[in-house]
Amino acid sequence: MIVVLSKGITGHDKEMVRIYLKDRGFAIREQSFGEDMIIGASGKGVVDVRELGLLPGVERVAATSKPYELASRETRAEDTIVTVGNVKIGGSRITIIAGPCAVESKDQIMETAARVRESGAVMLRGGAYKPRTSPYAFQGLGMQGLEFMKAAGEQYGMPIVTEVVSPETAVQMKDLTDMFQIGARNMQNFELLKKAGALGKPVLLKRGPSATIEEWLLSAEYLLASGTRDVVFCERGIRTFETYTRNTLDISAIPVIKSLSHLPVIVDPSHAVGIRAKVSSAGLAAIAAGADGLTVEVHPRPDEALSDGPQSLYPEQFEKLMRDVEALAPVVGKELLRTPRPHHHAVFGLTPSGSSPAAGDTVFFDADAPVAFSGESGAYAEQALMRAFGDDAKRMQTDGFKPVFDAVLDGSASAGVIPVENSLAGSVHENYDLFLRYPDIAMVGELKLRIVHCLIADERADIDSIRVIRSHPQGFAQCKEFLDRHPEWILEPYNNTATAVASIVRDGAVKVAAIAGEAAARAHSLRVLKEGIETNPLNYTRFVIIARRVGDKAPVPPSLGSGMPNKASLVFSVPDDDEPGALFACLKIMSDRGINLFKLESRPIQGKPWEYLFYADVSVPDSAEVFDGVIAELKTKTRDFHFLGAYRAAV
Repeated sequence: MIVVLSKGITGHDKEMVRIYLKDRGFAIREQSFGEDMIIGASGKGVVDVRELGLLPGVERVAATSKPYELASRETRAEDTIVTVGNVKIGGSRITIIAGPCAVESKDQIMETAARVRESGAVMLRGGAYKPRTSPYAFQGLGMQGLEFMKAAGEQYGMPIVTEVVSPETAVQMKDLTDMFQIGARNMQNFELLKKAGALGKPVLLKRGPSATIEEWLLSAEYLLASGTRDVVFCERGIRTFETYTRNTLDISAIPVIKSLSHLPVIVDPSHAVGIRAKVSSAGLAAIAAGADGLTVEVHPRPDEALSDGPQSLYPEQFEKLMRDVEALAPVVGKELLRTPRPHHHAVFGLTPSGSSPAAGDTVFFDADAPVAFSGESGAYAEQALMRAFGDDAKRMQTDGFKPVFDAVLDGSASAGVIPVENSLAGSVHENYDLFLRYPDIAMVGELKLRIVHCLIADERADIDSIRVIRSHPQGFAQCKEFLDRHPEWILEPYNNTATAVASIVRDGAVKVAAIAGEAAARAHSLRVLKEGIETNPLNYTRFVIIARRVGDKAPVPPSLGSGMPNKASLVFSVPDDDEPGALFACLKIMSDRGINLFKLESRPIQGKPWEYLFYADVSVPDSAEVFDGVIAELKTKTRDFHFLGAYRAAV
């Protein structure tokens, strides 16, 4: 039985609860559990739960039917999200841990860390101490190996997880590792569990090869009861009669654990199958079954590995697995977790006023780093960038919108400028979708740019000689009436209008023209054949400034003004698309609080046919308390709620 105490309980009331339980035959233990202070009561005592719940200082009583009280979902209904450094495990994100089975040398762990980080891993695994079946096998480098691993993790911005094999080494290792791993052989080493739990660090708990699910849960209970708040289950296969693979991956354990416990569960497909060619398939199956992540063995040269070489992926195989996981993530309603690379010159810009959870998303800004945009010199995005940050702003050109997000996330760019909507062609859906794939990126500013399209070509060209037109598809759509007058022209799409202009110079093309802005013609020394060819002169593109969330401050570009954010962007789905009024109920929450709806658009959810996300732009009231209440209530009425950011609306 778990007694959750009120946050403001007095020492006297707490002691009275303890006496009440002891007098009725319970053994008690007191500890913090998440944000709650609890008293666990075990034994054969008898108590009236209703009477216990009425004692001063008691918030609620959870009378669990399971012997693993702290790990049980009966005690905590909501999912626990475990934080390890800058990494979160659980919730709506898929977390990937990767590295070698064993740390063999400093060069080996550094090389592996670089390769897995580049592919998208967010935590580094590796064994410094290796319990092996044979006493003559490689046992690891011990503390020296752990020091190598810690250095690699720090260099590449990845928390590390490594196996602890005894209570004594746990104490020695606690300051060098970010997360303890309890290996399969030690799952029921109860003295080790108690010591690791008492040290208070997050713990990755692997399932023993012959352990039942309940035994596994009880091992987690040892860790929680000893003091740690953060435990992650790791299914790594069990021993069965099957001998073709190293172990048998118990896929069914994933949904079972999730139904019984609030703690996250990840899967180790490398140990589960033990055959390199089968690892990726098993890992994808685990994600499909609901796993919160994977821990995968990767080695730059598996054939030379001192341990578990046959099951270690080559870096190229791991990269493909990461792409496959990213493609699968939306099907299971999750996102692949990304974390920023280390950056050592971080400074913070202005703090957005208001303390609402919307504005309270913390955003990273480095004044010495450039601002990223998609395209080449003269792109409309570059013009927007200069409007926001000044003509002298440092700039980073990228070849697409996704690289802009990547640059902002890893810190190589302080901010990014991306288009999200055109007044004629509508939303840039690719970029709205990217916000869902990059939950650590926020909108922090907005501006609108007048788009005047020009027909641009080589100095020797004229309209009659043109045979091919290059531009972004949006450029074609916005100039449809002009293009319809020339059905003989062949349209060649490019990912950016300025890139289309640059291609004319690179190709030395005379019979090719591009649709772009005058600035692109100037940047590449080309001729404007015709100006203002857009169908509607009221042609504007809305750009947003993006930055990385990390603290409680956000950069505000100087020309975008200052003061309270007055606009916010949200994404959500309704719990039941077939329920009459489900969307109306969400909108009514905002209407009743005086929040205006500027935009509402639906988008299909990837991997879920006939289910939709709703994108909304709303006003932010002067009262942060009102907005806090709206966001909190919306979260209870919606599914897949995302807060994209709060900012000053463009004039």
